[in-house]
Amino acid sequence: MESICPIDSQFSREISALLEPPSAHQQQEYFDNLIRTRQYGGLKVKHNGELGKGVYADSDFGEGELVLKDQMLVGAQHSSNKIDCLVCSYCFRFIGSIELQIGRRLYLQGLGVSTSNGCGRETFSHNSLDHCQSDSSEDGDNCYMEKHDELGECSSSSSKVKVPLPEGVAEALMNGESSLPYSEKFPLPSTITCSGGCGEAYYCSKLCAESDWESSHSLLCTGEKSESICREALSKFIQHANETNDIFLLAAKVICFTVLRYKKLKQHLREQEKFTSSIVLKNDDLPLLLEAWKPISMGYKKRWWDCIALPDDVDGCDEAAFRAQLKELAFTSLKLLKEAIFCKGCEPFDLVVASSVEDYFLYIDDLPYPAKKTAEEITRPFLDALGDDYSIPCQGCLNHSCCPNAKAFKREEDRDGQATIICLRPISKQEEVTISYIDEDLPFDERQALLADYGFRCKCPKCSEEEP
Repeated sequence: MESICPIDSQFSREISALLEPPSAHQQQEYFDNLIRTRQYGGLKVKHNGELGKGVYADSDFGEGELVLKDQMLVGAQHSSNKIDCLVCSYCFRFIGSIELQIGRRLYLQGLGVSTSNGCGRETFSHNSLDHCQSDSSEDGDNCYMEKHDELGECSSSSSKVKVPLPEGVAEALMNGESSLPYSEKFPLPSTITCSGGCGEAYYCSKLCAESDWESSHSLLCTGEKSESICREALSKFIQHANETNDIFLLAAKVICFTVLRYKKLKQHLREQEKFTSSIVLKNDDLPLLLEAWKPISMGYKKRWWDCIALPDDVDGCDEAAFRAQLKELAFTSLKLLKEAIFCKGCEPFDLVVASSVEDYFLYIDDLPYPAKKTAEEITRPFLDALGDDYSIPCQGCLNHSCCPNAKAFKREEDRDGQATIICLRPISKQEEVTISYIDEDLPFDERQALLADYGFRCKCPKCSEEEP
């Protein structure tokens, strides 16, 4: 017998309305208005009968030219990747210092904590890291490891043998007691701590900290100033997500974004004396809820457990049981989140951030002799100890191609919480703007397997040419 989520049965009408996909006309109207009000030059969103909606050039773009820059709705750093990189929890920019980034990763590596490799595609077993503590001001330069707990059981792996460093070297880098040559050429913003006191979220600026708080973190913060109604339940929700699938953390941001947006809309109407103070989330509030959900609804397609691809190790005859298990995980996650954030009034690009660490080592490699030799005598042991991975995955939203003409990329000048799309090659008027959701250099079969979770089989020119 199929299990029924209590929230499904209690609010069936509201949920049905929320999950009703907008018509093609409604979507077109929404995006036309978005482009007009935000003054996106040279772009047009339109529907393709086979691929759905897509972004098309309405004028010519040159290689390297900025195509689009806009605020992301929600985004999250993968739990596993938090071990590799310390980034702003809102805009995902590298923060701290080159020494902190390298030292912190080496420190965790020395503890046997897993990196982004080796943990499987669907499940993770990492808790949030309390990476560092700093002044909450813009000029707080020192950052140090404060604590760590239950960091995971997967062992790190790399194609390169890692050479251990002497004891205390990583800590010295993290705590600012040791410096690396030429690191001053790669300055990073100081870390700003979460105002709620959770010790888990860090930011590159007060603006990002405030924006994240207003968007979703005020309900997801585990600190003393959290607006969650039950921090114990919230901690249980986070633990469940880290032990099962960190997609639930992203889903929580979507829900909190909607809840907070709904509350703002409701308060605005109350101030206009159009609603009484006794209103609760019932029939009269549904239009407000739909308006708060509208930005998310424009991208929503199916429920997670219905659209996720069947793993290779699950037989086709077991598909129903597999999806039922995912559904139960999602129900458990939602129940925990509901206990943490819902009050009586409130009854979803890979973005690549330029790695300052990678840029630093490339800079050292390009130095002229003998400066290169002198610098490498200091930096080579750290490079040998680190291995060779430096990227931050998040979520993409333009249509995919394995031979894309653009990429989601955060440049040095992009110091805010906005998503940035850059041309990889010239884009002509009327041509669709595409990015790659995966590593497009992978073999054909591997690319198709990775794209299966997005619910389509890629038929781009590269795949059409390589398909057996």
